[in-house]
Amino acid sequence: MLDSCKLKSACNLPLICNKKIINTAGTSNAEVPLAGPGMYQLDITLRRGQSLAARDRGGTSDPYVKFKIGGKEVFRSKIIHKNLNPVWEEKACILVDHLREPLYIKVFDYDFGLQDDFMGSAFLDLTQLELNRPTDVTLTLKDPHYPDHDLGIILLSVILTPKEGESRDVTMLMRKSWKRSSKFQTQSLRLSDLHRKSHLWRGIVSITLIEGRDLKAMDSNGLSDPYVKFRLGHQKYKSKIMPKTLNPQWREQFDFHLYEERGGIIDITAWDKDAGKRDDFIGRCQVDLSALSREQTHKLELQLEEGEGHLVLLVTLTASATVSISDLSVNSLEDQKEREEILKRYSPLRIFHNLKDVGFLQVKVIRAEGLMAADVTGKSDPFCVVELNNDRLLTHTVYKNLNPEWNKVFTFNIKDIHSVLEVTVYDEDRDRSADFLGKVAIPLLSIQNGEQKAYVLKNKQLTGPTKGVIYLEIDVIFNAVKASLRTLIPKEQKYIEEENRLSKQLLLRNFIRMKRCVMVLVNAAYYINSCFDWDSPPRSLAAFVLFLFVVWNFELYMIPLVLLLLLTWNYFLIISGKDNRQRDTVVEDMLEDEEEEDDKDDKDSEKKGFINKIYAIQEVCVSVQNILDEVASFGERIKNTFNWTVPFLSWLAIVALCVFTAILYCIPLRYIVLVWGINKFTKKLRSPYAIDNNELLDFLSRVPSDVQVVQYQELKPDPSHSPYKRKKNNLG
Repeated sequence: MLDSCKLKSACNLPLICNKKIINTAGTSNAEVPLAGPGMYQLDITLRRGQSLAARDRGGTSDPYVKFKIGGKEVFRSKIIHKNLNPVWEEKACILVDHLREPLYIKVFDYDFGLQDDFMGSAFLDLTQLELNRPTDVTLTLKDPHYPDHDLGIILLSVILTPKEGESRDVTMLMRKSWKRSSKFQTQSLRLSDLHRKSHLWRGIVSITLIEGRDLKAMDSNGLSDPYVKFRLGHQKYKSKIMPKTLNPQWREQFDFHLYEERGGIIDITAWDKDAGKRDDFIGRCQVDLSALSREQTHKLELQLEEGEGHLVLLVTLTASATVSISDLSVNSLEDQKEREEILKRYSPLRIFHNLKDVGFLQVKVIRAEGLMAADVTGKSDPFCVVELNNDRLLTHTVYKNLNPEWNKVFTFNIKDIHSVLEVTVYDEDRDRSADFLGKVAIPLLSIQNGEQKAYVLKNKQLTGPTKGVIYLEIDVIFNAVKASLRTLIPKEQKYIEEENRLSKQLLLRNFIRMKRCVMVLVNAAYYINSCFDWDSPPRSLAAFVLFLFVVWNFELYMIPLVLLLLLTWNYFLIISGKDNRQRDTVVEDMLEDEEEEDDKDDKDSEKKGFINKIYAIQEVCVSVQNILDEVASFGERIKNTFNWTVPFLSWLAIVALCVFTAILYCIPLRYIVLVWGINKFTKKLRSPYAIDNNELLDFLSRVPSDVQVVQYQELKPDPSHSPYKRKKNNLG
């Protein structure tokens, strides 16, 4: 063990530990017997820093850590804001070809829009690590230009293990490629295939952020624009921003996966949003899940440390959902007894049993063919990521192969039948983030059970094909009544999403989409006005007679009745073959243009241009861009509801309109308004921590916009690709 040892960096001093001299980087490795050739796996836990150097004017820093091997960056930690004693507790799995190259650790202070400040560096000589033995390491940070300066220490835990061959069959549970300003953090954990079928997380942590009380004022007006960040291991969640208040009411609910049996620590930080500059830190607190009992809702009032005020949360720990990875030989639905149990669980008779458990999804990831070559050898090291909302599972990596076979079965619990299954293929790269090879997005309601299909892989924006196909077999079992009820509650937000950035093509696309929606209303107004002007006497006469008839006989129930008739009319047009829905080539063209611009932006992402200096203007433009998208999507979703784009939702709308029509026909309006008002006034009294929602908006959020319709379209595979015609795998 190297517990109390300090590895001196940037100077040629030996490290003395347990009466043993260990050479540091900078000295010759010739005296140290090197391990034989082969692949090694270096598992590192970046624990914390102590007494780091202050680089900001406030006497603090925003430190993060880089790991490099052979001049290549292999890991970058998260940023800990305003802290000279940061705690990271982050894990990294690094593959190394040989041990001659030391691990180079560099610490920086993050400065938004400027060059980050150097805070010190250190080396770790890998030849001095004992194989298969956990080692705690303390590194003293030094600056080569100022070797006498005390820059603090970094504490690590490392394990070095030999890797048994390149084709070792391991299942990846979690992998996050990293970027900063479009770089993600790399983190990977592996599950041995010895466990042929196992649950991957041990429970669910359901968190409801209720409110904040007496938060610290960070703005000159004596108020703040607070939001809250949550972190549990690699999982993160960011709340919405509440403008100009010290007592915000969030009422947001989200779930985290619980991987550890004993629980874990949820880190919570509160921030004040500042446009055009760095957000202000309000305070922090933690929740120790090991101290909470399971299957019980806990109300927590947490005092913010390093700041002022409280946060009020509801936290519930529940048992694990049925999420698993297995081989094809271990198949839940092929076991007749297990299949009957699943069908019974989601039968119509169990409508009110666990409303959150809507259905069961089984995904067989069989193989891929004709993938893109991502390595200089003309091969790839592909692995597959399967995502359903925030549930994310991975296959093992098949090395040096463009036609990999995975033969894995993934099972998920369905919480929302309107979710979209995303399957992405990456190329594993030891030196940097994984390379994208292709992706497909499949709405659950479009799946045909038990059918093995070849899906053409698409680009990142899901707008056009890329090289290769992937063979999947998917089964969905769900309770239709539960699915309908869940449609009327807020949609689950994805935690891992790239923030929208300013894009000329995206701004133009959203403007054109909104213009098309507005033009529908404008054209309708012109049409009505032409009836008043008697441009067409027969049409105006018919409109006049219809106006007199409707006004004379009008009743409130006729409003949902007209919408019901419109839905029914479109349905009969579709089944009769007179479908007036057209493929939206305008949106497709705009998406392709946007993809070209994104590729250009990716190449220039490392350059700090003029847009970084006018961040405040960029933020305003991004807000306008997002508002245009929301308005356009709202209009398109209404249109797509009546166009039967998603039949399940259109049928649900018909049922709802029939109910509304019957209620309005049978019950006087004053009684309906009375019931509505009593419900609204007493809702907070009956359920103080209820999350506010609008059922109509929640329904429309499940209807795809025109952009999503294009993204979810299934491309036709090449006729040469067939589930029954299999190409021979290329040998490495």
